[in-house]
Amino acid sequence: MDFNTGPALLAIALGGLGLLAGSFLGLVSLRLPRGEGFVGGRSRCRGCDRPLDPWRLIPVLSYAVSRGRCAACGAAIPIRYPAMELAGAAIGLCAALTQPSILAALLTALLGWQLLLIAVVDGEHFWLPDQLTLPLLGTGILAAAVLDRLSVAGALTGAGVGLAGLWLVGRAYRRIRGREGLGGGDPFLLAAGGAWTGWTGLPSVLLWAALGGLSVVAARLLTGGRISGSDRLPFGVFLALGVWLTWLLGPLGLPR
Repeated sequence: MDFNTGPALLAIALGGLGLLAGSFLGLVSLRLPRGEGFVGGRSRCRGCDRPLDPWRLIPVLSYAVSRGRCAACGAAIPIRYPAMELAGAAIGLCAALTQPSILAALLTALLGWQLLLIAVVDGEHFWLPDQLTLPLLGTGILAAAVLDRLSVAGALTGAGVGLAGLWLVGRAYRRIRGREGLGGGDPFLLAAGGAWTGWTGLPSVLLWAALGGLSVVAARLLTGGRISGSDRLPFGVFLALGVWLTWLLGPLGLPR
């Protein structure tokens, strides 16, 4: 696909939309674990509780202009805010530049934004709520219905295989080791991933996830950290990475 006016405009549009999506996802990632609503209500400074002026909600720009501090109380604004916004923009750009149609690009961006939120929540709280994994499953079935990559039956089969497979692994681990080895939300996340990639993509999802987890362990060891059998890793982060890479690259070893 040549990078002509059409793809360029789509990349700009999805990149800009991604900035807004990243801003909203950052808000959700903070409020959802606290049990707070995120649809209504003005954003406030966490330092002084002052409502933010509308212009301070402009992604990235407001952070740069205010030099990362609240204008009222001078409290530092966490870097996670612009980081989430830039990540959302990067996902939008990637979707626009890798997909063959506008519809495929929109759905790919939607997948990436959902996975970003899931990864952040699990990475910070070791929590994969149904409020995030079940909508991801639903959008996977929607993608199967409107794109020609996978049938709806294939999406449902992938979801069922993903759910059953990881649930059985977790049950076997608990029986053998006498303790939990997987979080309760991991099978639902893999089920959602299966709805997007089909059952043939699940081995690739797990392989990418395993490589991601092993890379974190290796980095910790190389930097002098210690690893024990009781250490926890947010496996949902790596599953989200695996779903994203499998969707973009296709199942490893299989033609797209």
